[in-house]
Amino acid sequence: MSKETFYITTPIYYPSGKFHIGTAYTTVLADTIKKYKKLKGYDARMLTGLDEHGQKIQEVAIKNGKEPLEYVDEMAEHAKKLWELMDIQYDDFIRTTEKRHTDSVEKLFDRLMEQGDIYKGEYEGWYCTPCETYFTETQLVEGKCPDCGRDVRKMKEESYFFNMKKYADRLIKFYEENPHFIEPESRKNELFNNFLKPGLEDLCVTRTSFDWGIKVLKDPKHVIYVWLDALTNYITALGYESEDDSLLKRYWPANLQIVGKDIIRFHGIYWPIFLMALDLPLPKKIYAHGFIMMKDGKMSKSKGNVVYPEMLVEKYGLDATRYFLLREFSFGQDAVFSPEGFIERYNFDLCNDLGNLLNRTIGMINKYFGGNIPKYNGHVTEFDESLEKDTIEYIKKAEEYMENYHINNALEETWKAISRTNKYIDETMPWVLAKEESTDKLASVMYHLVENLRKFAIILNPIITHTSNEILSQLGINEEKLVSWDNIYDYDILKNDYKVIEKGNPLFMRLDEAEEAEYIRNKMKS
Repeated sequence: MSKETFYITTPIYYPSGKFHIGTAYTTVLADTIKKYKKLKGYDARMLTGLDEHGQKIQEVAIKNGKEPLEYVDEMAEHAKKLWELMDIQYDDFIRTTEKRHTDSVEKLFDRLMEQGDIYKGEYEGWYCTPCETYFTETQLVEGKCPDCGRDVRKMKEESYFFNMKKYADRLIKFYEENPHFIEPESRKNELFNNFLKPGLEDLCVTRTSFDWGIKVLKDPKHVIYVWLDALTNYITALGYESEDDSLLKRYWPANLQIVGKDIIRFHGIYWPIFLMALDLPLPKKIYAHGFIMMKDGKMSKSKGNVVYPEMLVEKYGLDATRYFLLREFSFGQDAVFSPEGFIERYNFDLCNDLGNLLNRTIGMINKYFGGNIPKYNGHVTEFDESLEKDTIEYIKKAEEYMENYHINNALEETWKAISRTNKYIDETMPWVLAKEESTDKLASVMYHLVENLRKFAIILNPIITHTSNEILSQLGINEEKLVSWDNIYDYDILKNDYKVIEKGNPLFMRLDEAEEAEYIRNKMKS
């Protein structure tokens, strides 16, 4: 029996320098969802990559004394090394300079011309180079780009245009029939009210003032507009307009496309219309997340407040970095980074709650049972039944949140279960049971602690994989059925032939908050 497929994509990124933690969040989120789906038995596939064409890239390359291709080759290596450091298990990394992409884009542009969706004209308007976007006079905000706030310049050139008006009513109808196509709802409302209802203008889809891009086959002085070029990566990576489109047939339409809120207009309007014109189904969901902000606003090199993921991973570990990113972001909202907030999450959530739970459990099992996990005998102490009931309830809620991509809420429910398990130790007081020689009760407590830790390791596996594996390793649990989501709700699956390791390394060591916060601030300025 074939597995159900799940295709998830990140936007492909401009290789204009090092990626900060905001960019890392997008990719970590996609990676986490993909790993969760694989854990649930899906045939899951993840795509990421680089958007390497356009005037902006050409100018950056020249500024660095390099040819554009030389520059983007270097940036691609940097990106791949970062994703390896972050344990991003993508299935494909596409670059828009690759032949498989450029060949497909040339063909689809020709097709759109032949069917009358693209026509030649002349464009005059205001252009923002960093955003690679044209704006009308009325769209400017105080004479500047409405998206990034930078200066724009007046441009006039011969261009090809995409007939957006032709598909506007069809897109509006699709929005109405698929109310959850774009989430959160606030982003959908922005697009509907600010762009669709007032009426779409036809879109300029070529440039002639620079040459770093994919040429129009029948008119090579024209370079294809970067957003038409870039957006189609999601299907060219699957073999669209190639000799082998088996991946396209297998995985398209995408189940989830994750983007930042700053590019939702392109993904929520242009991309669906391009797909309609190509007679392809639209993705099932597009999710636009917020930004990571600093207390003094956006991250900026000039402010000395940019946080790069490498600095956090190298000092505090991968899992602490991934956990913070996923825990701090509420669905669709901005998050705030502060050095103190990062260290607090590390100390309280990871070190105190999770790490100490494992350490105490292993210590007591070794002390009282020689490292052997006792048998499950049902509800022996007066607290066993309520622990099981509460834990299962929290896990079910966490699973529901994971299914809806609310990872921070899933983590919140998981930590409620972890806190409940720590409370269970205080309720049952194993040290007192040992003195009273209440062997059956003590055995039940140890069993329940191990069983809950097994469940937590399964839930956390897509999020903080190394920590999850270390928990299972220290508990001596390695059978496939015991780390399967299918058995996450069971309480009688462990046998008594598992032996925890005698002394494991602590998962996380408590940090000095003031000292570490100062370290992070200094690294941000360097």
